[in-house]
Amino acid sequence: MDSDSGEQSEGEPVTAAGPDVFSSKSLALQAQKKILSKIASKTVANMLIDDTSSEIFDELYKVTKEHTHNKKEAHKIMKDLIKVAIKIGILYRHNQFSQEEVVTVEKLRKKLNQTAMTIVSFYEVEYTFDRNVLSKLLHECKDLVHELVQRHLTPRTHGRINHVFNHFADAEFLATLYSLDGDCRPNLKRMCEGINKLLDEKVL
Repeated sequence: MDSDSGEQSEGEPVTAAGPDVFSSKSLALQAQKKILSKIASKTVANMLIDDTSSEIFDELYKVTKEHTHNKKEAHKIMKDLIKVAIKIGILYRHNQFSQEEVVTVEKLRKKLNQTAMTIVSFYEVEYTFDRNVLSKLLHECKDLVHELVQRHLTPRTHGRINHVFNHFADAEFLATLYSLDGDCRPNLKRMCEGINKLLDEKVL
């Protein structure tokens, strides 16, 4: 399950999409082929990473690149996020979680729902944003993800989980994202539109 190398594999497009184009869907398909090399298909990848989530991930990439000023690091963060999401999705869909872990799944669902609603509320109601509140929620999500996959995935994947959540929970990143007159405001608007759609559809 967790044997992917994380390196560029043969067949992954390097320049075809251009130097400044990022696609979560494309990255999800690449990760899918590595993780489920024998049964990977576009249908499976679409099931695990839906279009709305892909759009949110694409906006996250843009704001991460803007904040870090490092395209390579932004790509690595999103690649780690997508790999972790796909692996958890595969474990869940193949009923690999124990009864105790299913309880953790439900805790994680509730925490993600709370976090998603907080992200949207802080955007929609001006001057309510509190970086410490949102950072704490994201770290709590991180702890639940670690707990959930402890028995299933390798230390390398736990490192990826830390890499992803430590970035998005960073107070300075959150301040950049929510700056009322900052460059990330349009990206945050599109992210919140996507999150609202997932909330309406009971995905989150």
